[in-house]
Amino acid sequence: MEKSLSSLAADSDYDPNSMPVDKAREYIRAFLTPLSATERLHIRAALGRVLAQDILSTMNVPLNDNSAMDGYAVRFADLQSDAEVTLTVVGASFAGKPFSGVAAPGHAVRIMTGGVLPAGCDTVVMQERVTVSGDRVTIPGGQQKAQNVRYAGDDIKQDAVVFERGQILRPAELGMIASLGIGEISVYRKLRVAFFSTGDELAAIGQTLSTGQLYDSNRYTIHGMLTRLGVEPMDMGAIRDDPAAIEAAFIEASRAADVVITSGGVSVGEADFVKQILQRLGEVLFWKIAMKPGRPLAYGKIGGAHFFGLPGNPVSAMVTFYQFVREALLILAGVPDPRPLPMLKAVCTTPIKKAPGRTEFQRGILAQERDGQWTVRVTGNQGSAILSSMSQANCFIVLPDAQGNTPAGATVDVELLEGLI
Repeated sequence: MEKSLSSLAADSDYDPNSMPVDKAREYIRAFLTPLSATERLHIRAALGRVLAQDILSTMNVPLNDNSAMDGYAVRFADLQSDAEVTLTVVGASFAGKPFSGVAAPGHAVRIMTGGVLPAGCDTVVMQERVTVSGDRVTIPGGQQKAQNVRYAGDDIKQDAVVFERGQILRPAELGMIASLGIGEISVYRKLRVAFFSTGDELAAIGQTLSTGQLYDSNRYTIHGMLTRLGVEPMDMGAIRDDPAAIEAAFIEASRAADVVITSGGVSVGEADFVKQILQRLGEVLFWKIAMKPGRPLAYGKIGGAHFFGLPGNPVSAMVTFYQFVREALLILAGVPDPRPLPMLKAVCTTPIKKAPGRTEFQRGILAQERDGQWTVRVTGNQGSAILSSMSQANCFIVLPDAQGNTPAGATVDVELLEGLI
């Protein structure tokens, strides 16, 4: 059941000015209600979408007992455990062209991979094990009953739940659904996510930079991360540091989208108008997360839309997106239990400076050595404005809040970034 944001004040461990990473995730999850609107799509158009209903198998897969090898289908009762036997080949069974007769005692049927197992046969001997002369096949002793046979329903039983509601559809899922003869499915509509940047210092691509200006990179990284999640991104541009303009952007975004994401304007500063505006428009929790990078993060609601206020520094915006926004968007899109970023242990080959008291997400380069050992090293300068550190990295080195300096050779946790949806 979704909580009210105002109910947090009653939680004994709620502190909006010093929120541990895990606790912040827990609070956000408590406020998320998935989409309910659905649409019907052909499976060709459903890649990356979220199932809105269970998929039940319409049949056994495979439909018939069949061969896992090219070889000869035989009756196990005809074989000897310690001596070879010679059988008469009476026909063939190919994939899509089964043998129409019944194998009698002493008979064998030539069979190809995927060919239906002929009536009377219960075992397949691979062709490399036999000797053939005309219509006679000699089979050595020592065969196992039912070897190289794939039984009907081995993969999927009829009426079984193949995929549950909330499954993200990847190429393998589309192929499995097609294998059941199902061409159209019900999926949740795409989550609509509006986003914009704030700041007078931001310039659009193509403009000449004035002193103190920089190009707005955050909208492009956010657009890319949203696109990989399969949501519908709505880029509202860069908004100048003007309270009226920012308020108008919030109102427009919250009416058009399910989620509103901003970058910049949530830290402490004279030109950070976002907090004051949101206090009028919605119900918002401003957290100073005990993490680096990405300490300033805002979450709340504006009307019926969820709101995430990301830091303005490029690395901080990406780190907070991956650590908080990614999971929330998947849940809102209909995925009940999103897979976390894959985590593994690795030996850190470079020393890392860190003060206890906050969780750090250092950008790292993970590699596997010839002996199979996973090692990781930092990308270099870990400043929150060094966007190249995210481009070079294939993982986060996750250092828990209680940990201090980490010497070279220590084992650390790493979160994989490769292949994020």
